[in-house]
Amino acid sequence: MRNFVFCLLLSVPLLSIAQSKKPLDHSVYDRWQSVQGAQISDDGKWVVYMVNPQEGDGDMIIQSTNGNYKKTVARGYSSVITTDSRFVIFKIRPLFKDTRDARIKKKRPDELPKDSLAIVELGKDSVWKVARVKTFKTPEKGNGWVAYHMDKALPEPPKPAAKPDSLTQINKMVSMADSLMRVADSLKNKANEAKTKGLTVLQAQRGGARPPARPTAEPVEEGTELIVRNTITGEEKKFKLVNEYYFSENGNVLLIETSRKNTDTLSKSAVLWMNTSTGKVDTVLQGFNDAKNYAMDVAGTQVAFVAERDSVSKALRKFYKLWYFKPGMDSARLRVDRSTASVKTGMTVSPDYSNKFSKKGDRLFFGLAPIRQPKDTNLVEFETARLDIWHYNDPELQPQQLLQVNNELRRSYLTVLHGDASAVTPLANETLERVVTTDEDDADVAIGYDSKPYRKQNQWEQHNYNDLYLVNVKNGERKLIGKKIRSGGISPKGKFVMWFDWKTHQYMSYEVATGKTVVATKDIKVPLFDEDDDHPDDPPPHGVMGWHENDAALYVYDKFDIWKVDPTGKEKPVSITNGIGRKKQLTFRYSELDREERFVKDGQTLLLGVFDNKEKGYGLTTHKLGSNFVLNESIAVTNPAVINSNNVLKGKNSDVLIYTAMTPQMSASLFSTTMSTAQDHKASKQLSSINEQQKDYNWYTVELHKWKMFDGKESEGLLFKPENFDPNKKYPVIFYFYERNSDTRYGYRTPAPSASTINIAYFTSNGYLVFDPNIYYKDGEPGESAYNSVVSAGKYLSKMKFVDSTKMAIQGQSWGGYQVAYLVTRTKMFAAAGAGAPVANMFSAYGGIRWGAGISRQFQYERSQTRLGATPWQRPDLYTKNSPLFKADKVTTPLLLMHNDKDGAVPWYQSIEFFTALRRLDKKAWFLQYNDEDHNLVERRNRKDLSVRLSQFFDHYLKGAPMPKWMVEGVPAANKGIDWGFDLVK
Repeated sequence: MRNFVFCLLLSVPLLSIAQSKKPLDHSVYDRWQSVQGAQISDDGKWVVYMVNPQEGDGDMIIQSTNGNYKKTVARGYSSVITTDSRFVIFKIRPLFKDTRDARIKKKRPDELPKDSLAIVELGKDSVWKVARVKTFKTPEKGNGWVAYHMDKALPEPPKPAAKPDSLTQINKMVSMADSLMRVADSLKNKANEAKTKGLTVLQAQRGGARPPARPTAEPVEEGTELIVRNTITGEEKKFKLVNEYYFSENGNVLLIETSRKNTDTLSKSAVLWMNTSTGKVDTVLQGFNDAKNYAMDVAGTQVAFVAERDSVSKALRKFYKLWYFKPGMDSARLRVDRSTASVKTGMTVSPDYSNKFSKKGDRLFFGLAPIRQPKDTNLVEFETARLDIWHYNDPELQPQQLLQVNNELRRSYLTVLHGDASAVTPLANETLERVVTTDEDDADVAIGYDSKPYRKQNQWEQHNYNDLYLVNVKNGERKLIGKKIRSGGISPKGKFVMWFDWKTHQYMSYEVATGKTVVATKDIKVPLFDEDDDHPDDPPPHGVMGWHENDAALYVYDKFDIWKVDPTGKEKPVSITNGIGRKKQLTFRYSELDREERFVKDGQTLLLGVFDNKEKGYGLTTHKLGSNFVLNESIAVTNPAVINSNNVLKGKNSDVLIYTAMTPQMSASLFSTTMSTAQDHKASKQLSSINEQQKDYNWYTVELHKWKMFDGKESEGLLFKPENFDPNKKYPVIFYFYERNSDTRYGYRTPAPSASTINIAYFTSNGYLVFDPNIYYKDGEPGESAYNSVVSAGKYLSKMKFVDSTKMAIQGQSWGGYQVAYLVTRTKMFAAAGAGAPVANMFSAYGGIRWGAGISRQFQYERSQTRLGATPWQRPDLYTKNSPLFKADKVTTPLLLMHNDKDGAVPWYQSIEFFTALRRLDKKAWFLQYNDEDHNLVERRNRKDLSVRLSQFFDHYLKGAPMPKWMVEGVPAANKGIDWGFDLVK
């Protein structure tokens, strides 16, 4: 009994602390920070990351992984750690306030505050800075150099003229009077002469001095100063009028493009080649109007680019040429233009393809493009029709074509030049538009994709079928591998082409040397497809980990484990994780630490991310390829944290790793560990700690719940409670849902203005429970599937004594918004509902357009998220019974709609249809339509507005708070921008 009393006394202070914490309000969002842009030095001793608020000035942090050094630089961003791990080079933004004030004053772009460049020697305190820098670059794999490009210099302010003394002013006035008298005398003499000789004497005489000639060339945008700095010695070299600049990969060359000067008729644009070791500068090419798409080989010994020299800026057609240069040449040599014998008539060198050399440097890949007919400038614009013509055989609908028209106009076809050959080898063309090379462009084969036969049916299938071709890089010859394949790729060395057959659920392998195709995974007895997928279509594969060295094997995933597969089909597949994943319900996935890695090798130690499908925890483990996989039982997968294994970074020349982890109580933070200790998160060192203000606010806890749905199957959901939860109180509940979110149990919910959905941290802090149930679907019954999941969850929670079952609400966005709209026609369980961007009418939505992509919405209903599995003419009953619009008269729940007039996913007329029906039926409904906004709100000002209205709406219906004016009276158009109706009406 004494122990009980003692424990009770101990709990009283803790309870009072929780009770005394403040609830979150809408003014706190800007203070919440996030860790972004983490980097680690190659030696693993240094990390750099940014800590940014949601709005305002952030900081850049430079610190050592051993914890002995930490430096904060205000507003630093866009950092690069040099490959010798000696310096960090970065930019510094202007003060947020200064930029904001300049925008308010509507200053011109060149008058806005500009970035600065800064360099810090790692481990030291001083910061070297230079103001008004546009960009900077460093060699990708070289040391010792940084080039930074200056903004335009500010014009010097005029110097105030010195005020003359009194005597000087009198003398100037006398001199001016004398001049005026001389002019008057001259005019009198001319007038008298005209009386006797006629008016011809007043005509201007020919000859004599002429005004100075103006430059005949049209003006160009002049470049600005580029400064090349040796980071070791501090020595600098300057170049004027620079437009573009590029380091070679190892930094031995800096390529510079300069403009001509408008006031100097003798100046010319130029491409320069600077040898950074010697400082010598060679002129590559002079006198062009435009040059672009520079490509240097890996060794930095040659460059290719396209340039146009013959037209004016407003020319309707410009013809680019491919130029080539290497040191020792007097200037660049023309390699290809439209008159080259091997270039097909009607084709020209493309200015839009990113040219590249093969790794060995003996192949130059560039693009050819069709010469397009120019627009007829003789047509009078206001007399020319303006329309789009839709044709039933168009491969894409007109809205999609219009969105992609710039890509189409820039379409280029891959072509190769071999060594010094004069003839080009086209690899792609109008019939095979996409060709992908391999083995760092050194392989003699490539893979070609032809989607043209299937583009029309893609409108209702979205299967992205292709016919696959093997392309000979030496001569351009093609060989058909397979037709109507949904996915496929070529191996790193070009020995195999592999793809997943969505019908048989097997990986297929085509061997280039033999031309044989085998079923490579036929001996794997567990599903390689997503067995939890519930769409009316073939389920997708779990994907591939990657290839083994020399194309010896392909690694593929099932739901839990990783399999090593022989692409020849001779050896049986082996689970390199020994089936432990399926046995323990753990999912293993490879974490790629080397971004340039093309394959894995024998003896290589792999870092694997681990997810616990039961408890939803995350962890890391390692496995040495070729050894027996043993799961370390100390692995902390049940640790309540989310570890993003896709974003682990490793010091290139060290064993040190950094990664982010989060919990419901800790925002995503940076940790360091090593390959040998990665499996134990508790042994990792926390490097960042942010959002200290969180401790002052009533936070939340989260629980995983399971219950039986109406159909007898078990479901999962997340229950969020306030930190100061009192089991003896009755709480209102908001159900938020989309599809399945229980795997996010240990995620951190950041307080932030809403883009569309309720902010869980805000609502729990203000005395709500939030429940997020998983939803499981049956084909043809999306609405009833939502009812089966959500309403059964409502029944389940209603039995808990701390839940006020009369004060429950639902809210969702997009697909979640549709489910909300359906549920309010199906049940009276909820006291209020919020639906963002819902579909109300399946018939009109089926025939609509996803305006963001320009594609038809048909596939969504037949194959994808809506899960009807049929067309309206095949099963009109499904479209009718799943459309909330046709049951609008059954709605009794007050409904808040949000749908925006630039929604690129769900046409906003869906909410118009539903709202006008509810309005006619005199149902309680409000419709928030944010102007020029997308599917989810983009502008922060609108997000802040929605956050207030969501809280006011649910506070009224679930807590009995007074209605705001906008809910009582609306906001007449005449009051728009004057009175937004936030005041509460008591």
